[in-house]
Amino acid sequence: MALTPHDVERFEASRPRLEAVAYRLLGSASEAEDAVQETFLRWQAADVDRVDVPEAWLTKVLTNLCLNQLTSARARRETYVGEWLPEPLLAGDPMLGPADTAEQRESVSYAVLVLLERLTPNERAVYVLREAFAYPHREIAEILDITEAASQQIHHRAKKHVADGRARGAGAGIDEAAARRVVEEFLAAATSGRTEPLVRLLTQDAVAVGDGGGKVPARAKAFEGALAVAKFLRGLFKPGTAKRTLVGGTAEIHATDVNGAPAVVAVVDGRVVGVMCLEVTADGVAAVRNQVNPDKLERATRRWAAGDHGEPLLHAF
Repeated sequence: MALTPHDVERFEASRPRLEAVAYRLLGSASEAEDAVQETFLRWQAADVDRVDVPEAWLTKVLTNLCLNQLTSARARRETYVGEWLPEPLLAGDPMLGPADTAEQRESVSYAVLVLLERLTPNERAVYVLREAFAYPHREIAEILDITEAASQQIHHRAKKHVADGRARGAGAGIDEAAARRVVEEFLAAATSGRTEPLVRLLTQDAVAVGDGGGKVPARAKAFEGALAVAKFLRGLFKPGTAKRTLVGGTAEIHATDVNGAPAVVAVVDGRVVGVMCLEVTADGVAAVRNQVNPDKLERATRRWAAGDHGEPLLHAF
């Protein structure tokens, strides 16, 4: 049946929250947008006059669509070329959702989104709804068609998995000025031509991983250990004709905030060609995750074009 303007307005009022839920569940902005659009189609086909609580109805539909997507995504990612990393979101992107509490900021950090890939679809849904959106277990149980006790147990298990996987002393929510200082120091070390300054910034068990999606060269296996990561980064920032050809020119390198944490963004002619997310702990940089798959940088490019980012810290490649 046709929706009235009021019905459309009710949905649109929920869209930002639905997109934020879907992004955390799927790790992909484009897939999140598709899931929200499918939710709208379900809303359009429903007898909305009989829906008592639109927010609850929409969240249930969206979450179950995402659960179905996660199940099929697991099969697709088994054949994905190289490592799979989430789609990064630049600071200010509305899809990042609420950031009022430490739990909300943590739930959308790049490091946690990577860990959420290890959870079962139900564990991921319970974790996201509880940690990021503070849904009571009673409502989560209704959304997932499970008991309240089961929701509590799943949440406990999911939270433990995430905590066990986190680097010691890691946390999201670093302020913009601090993020810039971290990136500036990191870039100075990476472009020094020596490994020692980088090793000092990294934790002993640091890792570096890249996602090229088979479209941009990226090592299939992670670099492990401070020395191996430092050597990789030194080579990555070493100028070379082949690199400039690969990215389409000389890249402007900026310090920014991505998913609430320090990051390096490489831009060529206004196009974001790489986002390097740093997982910072009290002991140093514990992980370097480099997203270079162009399919996962389209939203970042649009967001980048809409903002003023000042002069780049350096030019590379």
